[in-house]
Amino acid sequence: MKAQALVDQLAENPVDDEYQPLSTYFLDEEVNSVKVTSEDTNTWKMFFNGAVNVKDVGIGAILISPTGQHYPSIARLQFFCTTNTIEYEACIMGMNMAIDQVVEELLIMGDSDLIIRQAHGEWETQDVKLILYRKHVEDLSKRFKSFEFRYIPHFHNELADALATLALMFPYVGNLYIDPLEIQIRERHGYCNAFEVEPNVHPWYHDIKRFLITKEYHEQANGDQKRTIRRLADGFS
Repeated sequence: MKAQALVDQLAENPVDDEYQPLSTYFLDEEVNSVKVTSEDTNTWKMFFNGAVNVKDVGIGAILISPTGQHYPSIARLQFFCTTNTIEYEACIMGMNMAIDQVVEELLIMGDSDLIIRQAHGEWETQDVKLILYRKHVEDLSKRFKSFEFRYIPHFHNELADALATLALMFPYVGNLYIDPLEIQIRERHGYCNAFEVEPNVHPWYHDIKRFLITKEYHEQANGDQKRTIRRLADGFS
């Protein structure tokens, strides 16, 4: 589709005698600094997404607190769904999680352009399957002191997508609870932490004394050398 759009653009704008190259000047040249304002520390974030295969439908949502705590949730849908209703189901599940956590300020992010635009009031719908969903999302939104819907590309929504896919992988029927996952970053091989260190019960000179005694009895040394080594070893006693 991108290639076709490029071909159409070139066909509609052929190069002729009146062709002028594009001006590539930098916009707002008078701006010499940009200040990034941090987001409100009281705002929670919620990501949602859905996944489909030939057998089942899964949805995933994750709620992130201002301090970085992650609260994931997944579900498998066992009723007829379209692509848009799946995304609505995931969004509603995440919003209910935030309500249960008594969240007041919520930032909702997903890669469903339809849901985000309908939430902003930019798109209307006549689909009877979506009217009730949209109305329910509006009712849930009133439960928050402040909320915002924001569209993000699919590759920025990988965690919610992974949760939705996970919902399709379990071959169980019924509810299942799994303790929250802990994602670790390891910079060493697993066997590096498997060695057990024995407690050192010997004095600091133990190895030196053992070396001197071994040298006395196993090396070809004369009587004076042996007596000198023995005195050194006895000095560590």
